[in-house]
Amino acid sequence: QLQLVESGGGLVQPGGSLRLSCEASGFTLGVYNIGWFRQAPGKEREGVSCISSSSSSTRHADSVKGRFTISRDNPKNTVYLQMNSLKPEDTAVYSCAAAYERSCSWILTRTDYNGMNYWGKGTLVTVSS
Repeated sequence: QLQLVESGGGLVQPGGSLRLSCEASGFTLGVYNIGWFRQAPGKEREGVSCISSSSSSTRHADSVKGRFTISRDNPKNTVYLQMNSLKPEDTAVYSCAAAYERSCSWILTRTDYNGMNYWGKGTLVTVSS
C-alpha cells in the first residue's frame, strides 16, 4: 500500500519540543520534495516546512522560522520535523505530503493537496499547560 504515515504528535507544554516523523511505505520517498502542513481547528491548512529531495534546500513559514527544523533520512524513507520552543498557537494536526518536481516555494503556498502525489492523515500536536 502506497502511503505516508505521520507519528510523534502529542501533548507538550509551551516552550517544549517534539519531533514528528513522516514515513513512506510502498514507494521511495527520496525522489520527492516533502512538505509539512498543519491545520488548526476552524482554520485553513497552511504549509509549515519543506525539504527538497536531496536535502539541498529547506524552507519554513515565517511563523516557525528559527524554531522548526526539517530533515530527511532517505535510506530510512523518512522525513522529520523537529519543533522547538512550541507555542499554544502551534496546536494543530500536522501532516506531510510528497510532491514530485514541485518546488518548495510552491509546496508551502498550498492549502490543499491538489498537485501532491501522496499525503498522510496527520498527527495531533497540542501545546498547552
